[in-house]
Amino acid sequence: MDDSDRDLFARAAAHALAFRKRLASRLQRPEHGYAEALADFAGPLPEAGADGRAILDDLVDRATPGLHAMAGTRFFGWVIGSSHPVGVAADWMTAAWGQNAGNHAAAPAAAACESVAAQWLLELLDLPSTASVGFVTGATVANFVALAAARGAVLRRLGWDVEADGLFGAPSVRVIIGEEAHSTVFSALQYLGLGQARVTKVAVDQEGAMLPEAFAAAMAAAADEGAVIAITQAGQINSGAFDPHPAILASARRHSNCWVHVDGAFGLWARACPDRAFLANGIEGADSWATDGHKWLQTPYDCGFAIVRDAEAHRRAMTIAASYLPAVAEGERDPSHYVPELSRRARGFATFAMIRHFGRAGVAEMVGRHCRLARQLADTLRAEPGIAVMNDVVLNQLIVRFGSDRPREESDALTRSTIATLQREGRIFAGGAQWRGDWILRISVIGGGTTDDDIAVAAQAILEAWRGAQG
Repeated sequence: MDDSDRDLFARAAAHALAFRKRLASRLQRPEHGYAEALADFAGPLPEAGADGRAILDDLVDRATPGLHAMAGTRFFGWVIGSSHPVGVAADWMTAAWGQNAGNHAAAPAAAACESVAAQWLLELLDLPSTASVGFVTGATVANFVALAAARGAVLRRLGWDVEADGLFGAPSVRVIIGEEAHSTVFSALQYLGLGQARVTKVAVDQEGAMLPEAFAAAMAAAADEGAVIAITQAGQINSGAFDPHPAILASARRHSNCWVHVDGAFGLWARACPDRAFLANGIEGADSWATDGHKWLQTPYDCGFAIVRDAEAHRRAMTIAASYLPAVAEGERDPSHYVPELSRRARGFATFAMIRHFGRAGVAEMVGRHCRLARQLADTLRAEPGIAVMNDVVLNQLIVRFGSDRPREESDALTRSTIATLQREGRIFAGGAQWRGDWILRISVIGGGTTDDDIAVAAQAILEAWRGAQG
């Protein structure tokens, strides 16, 4: 490594530090949208190479106007963690080490670190210690991986090897899922050949949680089906609601061949917080779980976890084998046997670093604090005439509607106007969505460093935007 390389790394670090230093004082939204950002980057294919330092400086100049303040404390737009400095620093080293985490022989430190981080994760989330863990990009792929294991397991019980023979001629699999399931779960079903439209959708309550009696009826209707996969939710994307897992699992276990998978992208972390763990009671009885590290564990992107009770089913669904790849002996673990990639980033390092940094107590405090702050913000907003908090704030999610005492179309217009003002002014960032056909403001309190002061700023910004929208 020569002086130019050292200068290059130092320059990158300086740019990163400058970006982080400005997070609190800058607009909490990008200055440029996609079209402007595209123009910022556009240009002819370079004919000759350029100096690395100049490239970094130019990249910062081009990218900065189109960057969100996701790593800050006032980003409430989506359920996105803030890439904690400890995780980022570990991830920098991961990139510098340049390890391909495909197998234990190529990257023994990466494989070993992942093994330990997986055990810590299971303990944090109070899930079976013998479950297997795949380190994936996020909950989207975690759902895919876990459901691939589910598909293989339920069909194997019927004498069909889907990994070898595919789905042509295979017994049918009934999929039962809530009406308010996240779109990424339907994507996973699409990728796996189980289809988005062939599912049985279960009615939900006003918070988006499956009705236990409706789920029981769906299971009863599937009594003669040879294989069933039931997909539940821990943390509805808008309301934060949890499906009633004890009742769901009791109904599911009456079927001789039913796999229960939990989409717990962020809600599964309630199990790490004594104050909120009751929301996820019974989840440990499921067969697989999906969650994110780049949400409540605050790891940098990308990081998610596919957790499967039946480790052998997990390996059957994911293992890539070739003669040039080393065999796995007793007590060894190849990371690629649990994910759909042979070449990938060593995500275990940042996960290991973040769990060590927070510890069990730190994770519990953070999750509890965010849930408390969400309730605090809800209390402030619902005290204002014309503002309605549309959900029971049990976790970190808040749904707000403006002009709730007015006709629906007028309330929709006022809500959209309030959101537009809020985003234009940029003191915080939060986005809109439709909930049961009504426009709402969605607020997700999940930034690692978010405090009472940030919530006070958010409340003031929202109230002023609402008051301005009324003219």
